Amino acid sequence: MLLDFIPSRVFYEPDALDYPLGKTLVEDFRRLGIPVSPTSSHNRVTGIPGKTAAAQYREAKRTLVIGVRRSKTFQTCKPSAHYQLPLVTSCPGMCEYCYLATTLGKKPYLRVYVNLEEILGIASRLIEERLPEITQFEGAATSDPIPVERYTGALKQAIEFFGREPKGRFRFVTKYTDIDSLLEAKHEGHTRFRFSLNCSEVVEKYEHGTPSAEERIIASGKVLKAEYPLGFIIAPIFRFEGWQEAYRRLMERSAEELIKRAPSGWSSEQLTLEFISHRFTSRAKSNILGVFPNSALPMEEEDRKFKYGQFGYGKYIYQPEEMKEMKEFFMELAKDYYPSAQVEYFV
Repeated sequence: MLLDFIPSRVFYEPDALDYPLGKTLVEDFRRLGIPVSPTSSHNRVTGIPGKTAAAQYREAKRTLVIGVRRSKTFQTCKPSAHYQLPLVTSCPGMCEYCYLATTLGKKPYLRVYVNLEEILGIASRLIEERLPEITQFEGAATSDPIPVERYTGALKQAIEFFGREPKGRFRFVTKYTDIDSLLEAKHEGHTRFRFSLNCSEVVEKYEHGTPSAEERIIASGKVLKAEYPLGFIIAPIFRFEGWQEAYRRLMERSAEELIKRAPSGWSSEQLTLEFISHRFTSRAKSNILGVFPNSALPMEEEDRKFKYGQFGYGKYIYQPEEMKEMKEFFMELAKDYYPSAQVEYFV
């Protein structure tokens, strides 16, 4: 099942019409009969309907904003990459736990940027500055770029740009499976295509509007067959009754699919694994409960340990003994199903 994103409304910055992609997008959405309106800035959009926080959130997830990214700098993206590559902001998925609830707030509308050549030009300059070192860029730090790819083609353009850059590398992560347009991209092995996976118990309960775990695993097999470097992020990891067995099933099924789809000579040493336990901030909890008032997410502060994060705010994580048990369990799973894979971290 492909979960095609079709916006209910579109806003655009007038300057976006100076770029071929911006002009094409505005014309195409008008032709589709979708309401299209100008906005003074992609950072401050008014006119998203909804009388309650929950309604405004749902409508924001159906709102697309076409903008021009004017900043000449990129945010850093430690520890996974040197820089973020800003192609898209937000996504249409409605995952209750989403960490962007801290940064994007209660109206996380989707933004696409139409000045792709300028954005990739900045990336080129940053690569040049770090020579002879390789420079890594993350394309999904504040988004899932796949749902809007059918409109912009930005991800394919970025993948092929990095394919031509001897010292540039690209990585992104997705929960979505509409990936066929990327399978023939000239990636030259310079893009790591990662999937965010979770056990079906978590996907069905908290990851609204996203493909199933099984669909993501099948899509990952296609990506592997297209000879992209592949990665899995298992996140967020929850503790619940039967969690070990649920996550073991997930890892077993993913390994089975990759063995079936792997090109000749592939081994799990080419796979990366990232494990992220569930955590939340006070601001995220407030925003989450505003838009999901009946959420069953485990967010009891008294059950967690408070830890200061790298961005200046604290978060609530599992207790040290729970984290130790989880880390040992997932390291063992990795060894059982992907004995040669590179485990990048467990946090």
